[in-house]
Amino acid sequence: MAEAPSGTVTFLFTDIEGSTRLWERSQERMQSVLARHDALLREGIERQAGYVFKTMGDAFCAAFPAAPEALTAALHLQRALSGEEALASLRVRMALHTGAAEQRDGDYFGPPLNRVSRLLSAGHGGQVLLSEVTQGLVRDALPVGASLRSLGEHRLKDLTRPEHVFQLTAPDLLSDFPPLRTLEARPHNLPLQRTPLIGREQELRTLTQMLLREEVPLLTLTGPGGTGKTRLALQAAAELLEQFEDGVFFVGLAPLSDPALVPSAVAQALGVRESAERPLAETLPEYLRERQLLLVLDNLEQVTGAAPFVSRLLASAPGVKVLATSRVPLHLRGEQEHPVPPLSLPDPKRLPPLERLTQYETVRLFVERARGVKPNFTVTNENAAAVAEICHRLDGLPLAIELAAARVRILPPQALLARLQNRLALLTGGARDLPERQQTLRGAIEWSFELLGEEERVLFRRLAAFAGGRTLEAIESVCNADGGLDVLDGVSSLVEKSLLRQEEDAEGEPRFVMLETLHEYASEKLQESAEAEEIRSRHAAFFLALAEEAKPQLTGPEQGRWLARLEVEHENLRAALRHLLQSGDAERAGRLAGAL
Repeated sequence: MAEAPSGTVTFLFTDIEGSTRLWERSQERMQSVLARHDALLREGIERQAGYVFKTMGDAFCAAFPAAPEALTAALHLQRALSGEEALASLRVRMALHTGAAEQRDGDYFGPPLNRVSRLLSAGHGGQVLLSEVTQGLVRDALPVGASLRSLGEHRLKDLTRPEHVFQLTAPDLLSDFPPLRTLEARPHNLPLQRTPLIGREQELRTLTQMLLREEVPLLTLTGPGGTGKTRLALQAAAELLEQFEDGVFFVGLAPLSDPALVPSAVAQALGVRESAERPLAETLPEYLRERQLLLVLDNLEQVTGAAPFVSRLLASAPGVKVLATSRVPLHLRGEQEHPVPPLSLPDPKRLPPLERLTQYETVRLFVERARGVKPNFTVTNENAAAVAEICHRLDGLPLAIELAAARVRILPPQALLARLQNRLALLTGGARDLPERQQTLRGAIEWSFELLGEEERVLFRRLAAFAGGRTLEAIESVCNADGGLDVLDGVSSLVEKSLLRQEEDAEGEPRFVMLETLHEYASEKLQESAEAEEIRSRHAAFFLALAEEAKPQLTGPEQGRWLARLEVEHENLRAALRHLLQSGDAERAGRLAGAL
């Protein structure tokens, strides 16, 4: 068996078109056919010095040290598949792309894998597609009788730069196929993205499945600023393009503040002209009534007053679905909310082996974006711990990680980590062609803060006195001593607006946690106010009382429960002690230390 090639590699990906249907038709026959298919592909790949590094169902992923061998393997495999009567019902599509990828543990990682996967998804059963770079490497070394047909430039579903696609042809191969399944297959206005989406595979599968369910007309992606809601929505829309006969249309609402302007923005994206005789509220539902179409409404949070308009559109057009991004749900009937989580994180205290570190989405994103400013950047034994800690300190937020990775041009990860104490000042300098709120971490958070009502702003900044988490009881005592706030409604609203996250402790009591990036911003707001000392003193008093209440219980039958409670509040107790020491209250600091 060939060894796994390294450096610049040509990838050959294959899968069987319509395999689900074949399985449903005859499971027993498909098992034997697939076993023969697998044996034939493996043998044919290895005969040309290829290395099969992954199989998933009926899909094969192989790597070759040279592009001509990969092309020869694809040609011989198509001939072999069509030459066996038992395999005649299979239509295997293939794609080839060449690039530098990271190889470890027998697997490969990097942008070329994403590109060849997208190229494969554009093809049809029996078709062999090549990227432009692979075509350039094989055009002077084609097998006898083979040729390459240019299919022109196409935007693949990764939404990045167009790809000039070529098709392998030979007298004994199928040559006529439907148009490629690319973004040109249906009408759309999906914007070009500078970089491919990193990770989010599970979320994409979930979103596409949900949007195809008949009972889900509206799916709203929620989450704090910087979680990547827009990029995820765009990718889901690209994946679903073939499912909507009349296309997929993106409507960016970030520049708007008046909900009355939303119909005009939708009409402009769809190419519907406004008429003086009839308002858009009438013409848009009529235009959409018979259409099968997906609308992506991005940044709805500052124009949530347009929710009734969205509801009327959906009610009048059964073939239309809406994928919305917002920091708050719209509260419409039929709405399915999907909170977008942060990217997967390694545990800085228990790091996996170096070769497995980039299985985490945050690390993969950091590495890819760091290489954009420093092409030779790699994760090493020396910087792995710092990279993992940076991702952890930034809460797994894609925007924050991208901004941090851009600093690698000057600061190595260890130096970058040392400066993260003031992350809001450090994480600036996003691409100038991005919206202003996405150019700095502070801008992303301020966007959310400005949408809060006055009471919500007061509660948000007061919550900065806590560390780690807070119970409703603690919030009421620390943040509402004068009784001027409706704490339950305020906390519920901040959770809904993705500025707090609700968890439960071991006894089922709700605790409310704030991402560290948000906590730093809230701390700034508290410090700028005239009540910082008062709020932090209330916090210290509450946790001093808790510690003194716990002290006699630590030697009784309730010891276990009280120890667990103190452990949960460990960060708050430390913050209280720190405040008492800094404010010179030695007497109460001594009492707190003694109680613990």
